Amino acid sequence: MEPITLTAERLLLRPFAEDDVDAVHAACQDPDIRRWTVVPSPYGRADAESFVRELCPAGWRDDSAYNFAVVRREDGALVGALEITHRNLPGTYEVGFWAAKEHRGHGYTAEAVLAAARWTFASLGGDRLEWRAETGNTASRAVALRCGFRMEGEQRSGLFNKGVRRDAWVGALLPSDLGLPGNQPYLPATASA
Repeated sequence: MEPITLTAERLLLRPFAEDDVDAVHAACQDPDIRRWTVVPSPYGRADAESFVRELCPAGWRDDSAYNFAVVRREDGALVGALEITHRNLPGTYEVGFWAAKEHRGHGYTAEAVLAAARWTFASLGGDRLEWRAETGNTASRAVALRCGFRMEGEQRSGLFNKGVRRDAWVGALLPSDLGLPGNQPYLPATASA
């Protein structure tokens, strides 16, 4: 797929560009980003260059990962990153994100997740958007809850990060949670008498 740009109220979600290397490198020096995400630790400039120049464009080309630089519309500042990836089940995608430390607490990440969710449902044919975070990542969970994700439980050994299996919280968002139509019929479970 050709990379696209999404517009939200205060943000643009656009493909990463060469000019983002320094900002990505700086943001990923934050111990919280390195702790809770799969970015390498330590995170060198070569990691940022590889991410921006190779990994992000390759994901768009082969439809395996849609990475967005999340930037403020008013000044172009990089406030975070967001990725949508396809899961094994048809119509199922997963969202992952990080926010630069100095831009946390302003609602930018939730705004970006909701814009990406609407795009996933409307343009990718998604019927389920999953969120996963290592158990204990309360900041990520707060974003998911703010966006309307329904918590579905904890997966033992559900994530693999830096050579270690870790337990994970799991949640999901459906098109109907955002007032959107689904792409495939959905028959929810009903309580049995």
